[in-house]
Amino acid sequence: MDILSLEFLSALITIVFIDLILAGDNAIVIGLAARKLPKEQQTKAVIWGTVGAVGIRAIATVLVVYLLNVPWLMLAGGILLLWIAYKLLVDNEGHDNIKAGNTLWQSVRTIIIADAAMGLDNVIAVAGASHGSVPLVLLGLIISIPIVVWGSTLFIKLINRLPWIVYVGSGVLAYTAAKMITHEMKLKQFFADNPAFEWSFLILLVIVIIVAGLWKNSSRSRAANMEKSRETH
Repeated sequence: MDILSLEFLSALITIVFIDLILAGDNAIVIGLAARKLPKEQQTKAVIWGTVGAVGIRAIATVLVVYLLNVPWLMLAGGILLLWIAYKLLVDNEGHDNIKAGNTLWQSVRTIIIADAAMGLDNVIAVAGASHGSVPLVLLGLIISIPIVVWGSTLFIKLINRLPWIVYVGSGVLAYTAAKMITHEMKLKQFFADNPAFEWSFLILLVIVIIVAGLWKNSSRSRAANMEKSRETH
């Protein structure tokens, strides 16, 4: 893939956006892990923890890029990413299990371990969006470092103010997942021979994920309102 091509630039933008939309957990983990440190050490914990976490994520993502060349793994990765796109919309799990470190290096270790455990979604999404280009993965991760360190908390506030951004992000993940499925080597020729079907497939999956998320959140909201109504009577 030519580094100056439109395909490369669009894929890079997609990777950076994926990192942004999935950066919420990073911000929460970083904040929780460093919360007990003196202020002068919190910045160091954030920087070193993030550098370590991104380093591990880079290695994992490059590995996944190569693994996606194994027959049917691209399909499996696409299906898993569809689930991740859906969970992005409906997952309300907390992070109570993240323990704050009492020293700088305890906090750094916590950030790295927690990010590695929680970063599967990011690894698969970035690997899928990279179209097999390792330089694209690495460049995207390099750009993402300052985003994760300084931008993720701000992005969380923006999402809280504009919740529809999460749906856009989920749509991007769903589209990336659908592209992974259509680029599965065992299916690629079929989709190439049927471009209209391919585009219909891409659009349908994005719509299904977003509608499923809307329906789930709506059902959850109705159930919560009914519970409140019963409590007041």
